[in-house]
Amino acid sequence: MTSTTTPDNGVDVGRLVETIEAVKDDPNLAAFTFRAKSSWEHGMHNVGEISTFTHADSTDESRVAPYVLHGDEPPALLGTNKGPNAVELLLQSLAFCYAAGYAANAAAQGIQITRMEYEIEGDVDVRAFLGLEGARPGLTGIRAKGRISSPNATPEQLAELCSYVQDTSPVRDCLANPVPVETTLEVV
Repeated sequence: MTSTTTPDNGVDVGRLVETIEAVKDDPNLAAFTFRAKSSWEHGMHNVGEISTFTHADSTDESRVAPYVLHGDEPPALLGTNKGPNAVELLLQSLAFCYAAGYAANAAAQGIQITRMEYEIEGDVDVRAFLGLEGARPGLTGIRAKGRISSPNATPEQLAELCSYVQDTSPVRDCLANPVPVETTLEVV
C-alpha cells in the first residue's frame, strides 16, 4: 500500500485508511502472531530477542536485525540491574501501545499532537514470587497518566480520544481481561 497523503503526527493517514479498507475487505489481514525469545545468561539476567512475526499467514522478515533486550532485576530482587525487570517491560508495553494508538487515531481525526507522554506505574507484592504466602504474584494495580498538547483540539476531544485509545489498546485489553496462556517445557 502506498500513499501520497502528508503524514500527521508522523502517521501516514492515507496508508492508515488504506489499511483499514484492506482489512474490511479481507479480515485475514488483521491476523498477527508476534514472538519473543529469551535466553538466560546468569542470575536474574536474560537476553531477549524480537525479530520475525507472522502477518496474514506469512512470515514478515522486514526487520534488518533482531531487537535485543536485556532483562534483569534490581539488587533488591537478587539482580544486577543489567536491564529492566519483566514487570517494568510490561508497563512500558502499555505506555508504547497507548502512545501509538493515540498518535494514529489523532492523525485520523486531524488532531495535531505537539507533545505526548505517558507515565505508567504498577504495584506488585513479590511474596508469591519468593514462594511465600501472600497476594497474587501479578500486578495488583496499574495507574497510567498521560500528558498531551494539541494546538487544534479541545480538552474534551482529547479526553474522548484517550477513552477510545484505552478501549482499543491490545496491551490494555490483555491486562484487563484473562488471556489463555499455554506453557510447555522441553527438557534438552
